[in-house]
Amino acid sequence: MAVRLPRPHRFDLYVGLAGLLGGLLLWGIGLGLRPADEAMVLLPGAWPLLVPLVVTAGCEVLRRAAPRTALLTATAALIMDTVTQGSLVTVLMYTDVMYAAVLYGTPASARRIPRITGLLTVAGTIVPFAMWRVPEALLIGVATGIVAFAPASTGLIVRNHREAADAARLRAEQTALLAEMDRTQAVTAERARMARELHDMVANHLSAIAIHSTAALSLDDPDTTTTALGVIRENSVEGLAEMRRLIGILRDDSGDTGPAAAPTLDGLGALLGTAQANGLDVALDAAYGEGLPAPVELAAYRIVQESLTNALKHAGPGRVSVALRRRDGSLDITVTSPYGDRDRPRAPGSGAGLVGMRERAALLHGTFQAGPEDSPEGKIWAVRATLPVGEDEEAA
Repeated sequence: MAVRLPRPHRFDLYVGLAGLLGGLLLWGIGLGLRPADEAMVLLPGAWPLLVPLVVTAGCEVLRRAAPRTALLTATAALIMDTVTQGSLVTVLMYTDVMYAAVLYGTPASARRIPRITGLLTVAGTIVPFAMWRVPEALLIGVATGIVAFAPASTGLIVRNHREAADAARLRAEQTALLAEMDRTQAVTAERARMARELHDMVANHLSAIAIHSTAALSLDDPDTTTTALGVIRENSVEGLAEMRRLIGILRDDSGDTGPAAAPTLDGLGALLGTAQANGLDVALDAAYGEGLPAPVELAAYRIVQESLTNALKHAGPGRVSVALRRRDGSLDITVTSPYGDRDRPRAPGSGAGLVGMRERAALLHGTFQAGPEDSPEGKIWAVRATLPVGEDEEAA
């Protein structure tokens, strides 16, 4: 299986080429690090130093694509350079390879290389001085520190700064994403709330208008028509008032129209009176006391209102019972009506009312159920909701 060589970065190609040309320039003018007659020069002459120079330049090309391989190869080339006259460019390129090995290498390499070069620097300082007892021996440790430990430490510092910057950027992106998610959820929740309010405000009145207008058109009776028109007018006025309240909620408080107060359970009497005027036989049994949280009162009012609207559209002849009981830290709401068996409702519906009632109960961590039930009086449609009335309830 063929091994695919890593593709070098374009900038690294330029760095390697620049280093090679610089080394050839120094070689051409005969400038080396050590004189040819020095004891350490085992390979005298100008030509041997070209080998580590070319190898190190090649390592510069791989400094980012294969940092570990480049460092090991460059280290071997630097050792070879020490037995020649030496090239300053080879040493400089080696420091860059060392820096790149820490900066672009694996996290394990970034941790180990500075430690190893630090130990070598300490050993290169202590051991020669202990052996030769001359101050010049300390220069070996200094040279090791400059060539190996300093670039490795610099690479580690730069890498840590880059990782910190990347982590901060990632946190900023995550924060922005969470903020956008919160904004989207807030918009969705507000749209759902406004949809519930709009449905509960208008559906009851429009259903009554549709039913009584149908009666006025289908029956050729002046008294019936007059009564139907009176109910239609009353529901139109109340529906207009509800729409104005909704518009007030949407407006800024600093505008001409401020939001009106939300309905409470004190308005149940008027609500049932309207239902009776619309033709329902309604009985109320309420014992909920005082001090209910405002969100609970609003949800209870809307559930009763929508239940009466559904009874107006779907229920058969008979009494509609509304019961509110406060017990065990919760408000129990029950609305029952005769189960209608007509083919279609007296006024069209979309099913959004049941969804809205269920959402209102869920927002207050309550329960809701609606459906047909058997009773001693026959089959009924029952709406049952339980709303916690703790003082820490949040607004829906």
